[in-house]
Amino acid sequence: MMNVRMKRELTSLIKTPIERRWCNGLRCFSSVSSNWKGVIPTLLQPRVLLYDAVSLFCHRGVKWVIRADKYKRIKFCCVQSDAAEPYLRACGLDREDVIRRMLFVEGLNEYSQGSTAALRVLSYLPRPYSALSSLWVIPTPLRDAVYDYAAKQRYEWLGRAQDYLVLREKDLLERFIDREELMRRAQDLEF
Repeated sequence: MMNVRMKRELTSLIKTPIERRWCNGLRCFSSVSSNWKGVIPTLLQPRVLLYDAVSLFCHRGVKWVIRADKYKRIKFCCVQSDAAEPYLRACGLDREDVIRRMLFVEGLNEYSQGSTAALRVLSYLPRPYSALSSLWVIPTPLRDAVYDYAAKQRYEWLGRAQDYLVLREKDLLERFIDREELMRRAQDLEF
């Protein structure tokens, strides 16, 4: 619960002019005329899929979701990028957890991993893909066993890249919340 003083300060802050901008992948704002210092982060962007950016298997999955998601509901972030850090902190996970099992953040305190994350992503896609989310009926331990097996074998099946695979396909970058960081990285690699 917010105390009364904090509520009044936030109310007065809302009534003042607001400067909006992006900060490390978070939607942030700062008051132009208030005495607040710095930037106050708001909610994380909704529907962000964090995945292993060097896995060819994961990259193909991301490309498939981008093609299937014609309404552009889902955004992406490479777990190895700095922009993933706020999402990892908000979910209480570290990078190794997400490299092993992808993470889908739907909102503040709403996230899922592994097979559940894959089904949640499918539920946001248009038909016929969203119908695949009906695989919820399969018990979670069985779904996770299949998911974990595929995750362990992904490098052997399709291989691993030395760098973020999305850098090879710049047309996909518009859907990435860490696109500025990825573009800087691509420029650094060119030199």
